[in-house]
Amino acid sequence: MGFSYIRTICVVTVQVVTSVTAVPSVSAQQATKDLLAAQIRDQGYSCNKPVSARKDSTRSKPDAAVWILRCENSSYRLRLVPDMAAHVERLK
Repeated sequence: MGFSYIRTICVVTVQVVTSVTAVPSVSAQQATKDLLAAQIRDQGYSCNKPVSARKDSTRSKPDAAVWILRCENSSYRLRLVPDMAAHVERLK
């Protein structure tokens, strides 16, 4: 086996791993926004068609994750603490 053969195998492996790992992140993002939207709807807030969800790293703590949820009709900041209802703040 020559150097170019091993290099080709490495390049192909990296491309396959990159393409395989990119797909779950898209579905994970979809699942996250859907789960957050369901959570706030259960608490009486309106969230028609969740558009995006992103973690707010500056406000999050190890035991309380903070997420910004954008819905078609409104945006919310959610603080999620295990075994408790989400603290929801409507954003302007």
